[in-house]
Amino acid sequence: MTSLTQRTSGLVQRRTEAIRSAAAAEKEKDSGGEEDEARRGEEEEDEKGDSKETRLTLMEEVLLLGLKDREGYTSFWNDCISSGLRGCMLVELALRGRIQLEACGVRRKSLLARKVICKSDAPTGDVLLDEALKHIKETQPPETVQSWIELLSGETWNPLKLHYQLRNVRERLAKNLVEKGVLTTEKQNFLLFDMTTHPLTNSTIKQRLVKKVQDSVLEKWVNDPHRMDKRVLSLILLAHSSDVLENAFAPLQDDQYDLGMKRVHTLLELEPEKESLKPNANELMWAVVAAFTK
Repeated sequence: MTSLTQRTSGLVQRRTEAIRSAAAAEKEKDSGGEEDEARRGEEEEDEKGDSKETRLTLMEEVLLLGLKDREGYTSFWNDCISSGLRGCMLVELALRGRIQLEACGVRRKSLLARKVICKSDAPTGDVLLDEALKHIKETQPPETVQSWIELLSGETWNPLKLHYQLRNVRERLAKNLVEKGVLTTEKQNFLLFDMTTHPLTNSTIKQRLVKKVQDSVLEKWVNDPHRMDKRVLSLILLAHSSDVLENAFAPLQDDQYDLGMKRVHTLLELEPEKESLKPNANELMWAVVAAFTK
């Protein structure tokens, strides 16, 4: 009887140990799987070169393309970047699902005749975007894309609407880029006055941005805007509208430069009205393009 009890007890112990071993092995396997998953995620993040600290908005990317690396300011002759940055804000809000165009209706209003409406007032985490979103949400009756670009730029003759203007946009975007470790802040003397400048400090981020623009019309060209990444397509079109796209193509060889510009002109010759009707098109992005090319 005693030997039977001992055998039973031994069997239970062995079974218990086997269960524990299996559980430990399963746990180790799960842990390994999680580590592999995390590693894969990190590798994908590295490939994209888009960590949370250096993830840039469309406005920041366009400004970065326009900034002179050493001098730390945009060209004094560029009078397009101000309105271009406001267009970037509208497209960024649209890409984040915060705003959209009103329904076109039975009479099929044109893109520039349709009003911008607030789809979600959830904060974006970006002060400039949240400020623009607040204006759009609280304005009744709603305004068109063209009107918002003018209002946010301060290019309006109506004194009652001057409060819509977003002030010091370039300086505020530059400070965002300083916080993200892309730019630094310096003071530069221009004979009669001192000016705050923001020279480039992280050339890797700028090079990655320039390469992304170049590859989109060279290595990764798909010959169909609707197969392109919406953010990259928006960046190309808005960089052109802001007169900074040339800076991304300047380092290219002559044959690559000619090919890249030829493909950019292919995009610029598209009809926004027609493109906005295609499946998965971002109507508001095409409305902004229409506002700059009308």
